[in-house]
Amino acid sequence: MTYNISKKAKEVDRHPMTFLERIYLPAIAKGLKITLGHMFIKRPTINYPEVKRPFSSTFRGLHVLNRDEEGRERCTACGLCALSCPAEAITMEAAERLPSESHLYREEKYAANYEINMLRCIFCGLCEEACPKDAIYLSQTFAPANYERKGFIYKKDDLLIPMTAEMESKKEKSTQH
Repeated sequence: MTYNISKKAKEVDRHPMTFLERIYLPAIAKGLKITLGHMFIKRPTINYPEVKRPFSSTFRGLHVLNRDEEGRERCTACGLCALSCPAEAITMEAAERLPSESHLYREEKYAANYEINMLRCIFCGLCEEACPKDAIYLSQTFAPANYERKGFIYKKDDLLIPMTAEMESKKEKSTQH
């Protein structure tokens, strides 16, 4: 297949530069006009921590491990969150409950170790969608800055929702029975 280049190419008119064009005064004036115009536009900078930026309702922030109404961990260490993570940011180690604890919990397995490497995480939310027990979700808070890499590896204790007084009272009642 051959193309006729002469039909597609356009000839550029190269006229000689005038005196004003050669000293670049119009170009300098045009640049100054743009600069002065931008000086009086409201700046997009947000003075964080005093002013917080509003986030979208679909924002995905830090991971949180849920508890049920009685304060028990919902995670059963099925590993679906780790399998669904494209960045392989989640690692877990499953363990079985002791026979003395088995009457307190519905599930026999639990996550003995659970870690999320936030340097790898891409905040896609696939772990949240994969969890059959709604044990993990992405909150509306974002990850704080840190000076060391190990500060971005969150362990199970960092991710679990703290127990409320109501949860603790329900847990005490279930241990007495």
